[in-house]
Amino acid sequence: MRIALCPGSYDPVTLGHLDVIERVRALYDEVIVAILHNPAKAGTFSVIERIGFIESALEPVGAGRGQVRVAAFADRLVVDVAREVGAQAIVKGLRGPTDFGYELPMALMNRHLSGIETVFIPGDPRFEHVSSSLIKEVARFGGDIAGLVPEPVRLALEQVSRR
Repeated sequence: MRIALCPGSYDPVTLGHLDVIERVRALYDEVIVAILHNPAKAGTFSVIERIGFIESALEPVGAGRGQVRVAAFADRLVVDVAREVGAQAIVKGLRGPTDFGYELPMALMNRHLSGIETVFIPGDPRFEHVSSSLIKEVARFGGDIAGLVPEPVRLALEQVSRR
């Protein structure tokens, strides 16, 4: 069984994240979306909320597509999580050259530590400008994030912004 690990904070999940997860799902038997978090840091959304947003966005499972499991892991190296779940690869989406420059040293360190390879999936160009932190900032100031995040995330960010 071929297992891919898609790690991230997903605070919040974006349509760019979901695009990558769906495409990885077509390549592997199982995709584990690993929400990596630091319990000492308060995120915009709780880990339970993040899991719910991702699971509800990925509910429909197409025929012949790999299964997706969402799980949270705290205060650990991604390679330790990959070993624990039996992943053959760590899969990361890349929006552009800046992401590659950031991700490559981590991929090389992860391979050094564990032998596990990192596979890079180019993101859909429609979402090249989308990041979780930018989404939160735009939402905080009342900007339109429709079409960039799942609808439940958009509504939740509107609620957070009103506080």
